[in-house]
Amino acid sequence: MLDVSGPRALYEQAIKNGEVQLDAAQDAAITALDALYACVQRRNDSVIYEAVIHEDRGLYLWGKVGRGKTYLMDTLAAALDPEICLRQHFHHFMKDVHTRLTQLSGMADPLQEIARELSEQYQVLCFDEFFVSDIGDAMLLGRLLMYLFDDHMLVVATSNCEPSELYKDGLQRDNFLPAIKAIEAHMQVLHLSGDKDHRERALHKVQNYFLQDTASQALLNTRLDELQLKQNDPAGFGLLNVLDREIPYLHRHEDRIVFDFNDLCLGPRSHFDYIELAENFHTLVLVNVPVLGGEMHEGIKARGTEDGSVGSGSTGERHVLLAPMDDGARRLIALVDELYDQRVILYLSCAVPLTELYTQGSLSFQFERTRSRLIEMGSQQYMARCSSFHAVK
Repeated sequence: MLDVSGPRALYEQAIKNGEVQLDAAQDAAITALDALYACVQRRNDSVIYEAVIHEDRGLYLWGKVGRGKTYLMDTLAAALDPEICLRQHFHHFMKDVHTRLTQLSGMADPLQEIARELSEQYQVLCFDEFFVSDIGDAMLLGRLLMYLFDDHMLVVATSNCEPSELYKDGLQRDNFLPAIKAIEAHMQVLHLSGDKDHRERALHKVQNYFLQDTASQALLNTRLDELQLKQNDPAGFGLLNVLDREIPYLHRHEDRIVFDFNDLCLGPRSHFDYIELAENFHTLVLVNVPVLGGEMHEGIKARGTEDGSVGSGSTGERHVLLAPMDDGARRLIALVDELYDQRVILYLSCAVPLTELYTQGSLSFQFERTRSRLIEMGSQQYMARCSSFHAVK
């Protein structure tokens, strides 16, 4: 264990340092996290270990964007030794699970083996942005979680929705319901119901969002010059190999790169691509972002494609409501999540102001998180954290 008193001590010190603002709505979460911290300490006392292990529960923090869920969970991760606590963005965790499944190909029940390996190495798993939108991940995750709970793993997760809403309207959702029941049985479910969006606090703004008009483009070009980048120089065009697929880019200099929206957010892209990019670049510029969302129309989505927003049958094709550019919006959401999680600086050139970028469509709920994060990513505080993070990376 690290020599700290637990999440509450770290939280109160951060308030004294002016790093966070006091929010009474967060008090119940800090109390629950402190109890989990004490629980881990009890587990490390071999005398009482067997007596308490069957009573311990993890924690599921959910609420609107900007309520401090990630920060609060991170106070627990910071207070625990990283040798016993694994903290990952949910997409990263699922990427590792898929990699391990490939390595264990041929084994009768590889998910049970993965759960055993995790429980032998760690006591606590912390997942940020717990959200299930794909049928394959839903089926894998449901069984894996139940194996982890059977192995007495303490799981802490943050999410924008309560457990009963996970994978809502998803394909074959009935198969995921036992996992939801297991979450509710093995994790304390706590709603962060405060009305304060901490990402909209007083921040020192840095322009990172540019409109596609002459004046804004002149400002963007000035910023690109400072970064030794360009957006309209054919001599700078190239192809980047990401997970054995080539993605065109407009310009690149060291750990800074410029992409066109169509190349990065349309076509055969996934959040695994964005994980790879975030791990390899300090600054990313995304230009020509169009208006997203809009009036919804009925369409057909085949079984096995990206799922979870609206509509569902139990098998086969199904009718869904889609807005123009929903596929691109979904990928932009995933991109911003990865860049934010790995502290990558993002500049955007967009057709409309941020408040008008996605105003109508099936992804309105998910895009609210993106809007909130983009506000914070355009601040001196965020960019300073990025520079500090990459300086020691």
